Amino acid sequence: MIKVRRVRAWWLRRPVVARDFPLALLLIVASFLPVFRGQETQVGDLPGRPFDAFAAVALALECFPLAWRRRWPGASLALVVLGFLLAEVGSYHMVAGTALTFVLISAGTHLEHHRRTACVVLSATYVALVVVLVQLGAPEPFGGYVLFYVLAAIAWGIGAWLRSTRALEAERRRRVAAETRTSERARIARELHDVVTHHVTAMVVQAEAARYLTAEPERLDQTLTTVTDTGRSAITDLRHLLEVLNPDHDAETRAPHVGRLQSLVEQTRRVGQPVEFTEQGEPAESTGSADLVAYRVVQESLTNALKHARGSRTSVQVRHGAGEIAVQVSTDGSGSRTEHPGGSGRGLAGLRERVDVLGGDFSAGAGAGGDFVVRARIPEGTPS
Repeated sequence: MIKVRRVRAWWLRRPVVARDFPLALLLIVASFLPVFRGQETQVGDLPGRPFDAFAAVALALECFPLAWRRRWPGASLALVVLGFLLAEVGSYHMVAGTALTFVLISAGTHLEHHRRTACVVLSATYVALVVVLVQLGAPEPFGGYVLFYVLAAIAWGIGAWLRSTRALEAERRRRVAAETRTSERARIARELHDVVTHHVTAMVVQAEAARYLTAEPERLDQTLTTVTDTGRSAITDLRHLLEVLNPDHDAETRAPHVGRLQSLVEQTRRVGQPVEFTEQGEPAESTGSADLVAYRVVQESLTNALKHARGSRTSVQVRHGAGEIAVQVSTDGSGSRTEHPGGSGRGLAGLRERVDVLGGDFSAGAGAGGDFVVRARIPEGTPS
């Protein structure tokens, strides 16, 4: 089986002319074999004549152009039809006449331009051939001529059907490729939003606070250190993101996960946001993408709390259940509000998409007590 596959792969790597040439040779050889006498492809039923130099020309025109029928379908069609006309008018009955069927199918498949013109010219040429054959005394009944034309039209139709099928398949592949690119761009945009927004928001908050600490050198130094650490974390996460975009990189092994939530919470606390963090249950050994999605839910929620409810109490609850991770992040509405440009909504929309892909549930909105609550139920075990 392996040898067959290797031979097939080797054969498919050959130029298309080389792969089509054996058919031409086969028809030439078959035209001289006695076993095929009486099986020739011909129309008109004129008495056959023995082969001569004129027959050799007709044979060459019918067969050799088949090697170029996919590369130059128009020229191949014209030459084969010419050879067929010479063979029929000269009354040379040859198996090589079958080349007409092959070239019609191939032209119907590969001919790019002037297809309708080709059909009209072929039909007119066939009518002229019929007239000549009748004048030469061919005994073929009218129904025989019609049947031959119908069979030729069917051969062209088969090629046209193959052409349309391939075009539809090519369009499907282009559509899938476009959708894949769009999905990949959306995924990259979500990752950039999640990584950059969180760290930059934290740095902006600390930088704004530093302006009021010039009289307290120790606190100012602590704040600037936090800004520096946050910047370094941002660089680290961006480097990780670039590594993830590398197709040879194993994204799952190094992606942020629920185990890093404690450090994420501590970072947010250092910025000045009071955060309560509780985690229940034991994480499963294999969670697939659920770990990363849960991390992003908490990260985006804390970022929004910093941006829109700075100083408000924020509660983060993570529960590992049977085959799922449940996340709830709530932020009080009583904290100090700072002037900050309204969000684009991309973060929450991206979270919803992430959770939906894994078959989970996501909600974000005002709670009963006026808090803003983000809830997510994320099934575990879904591959990355």
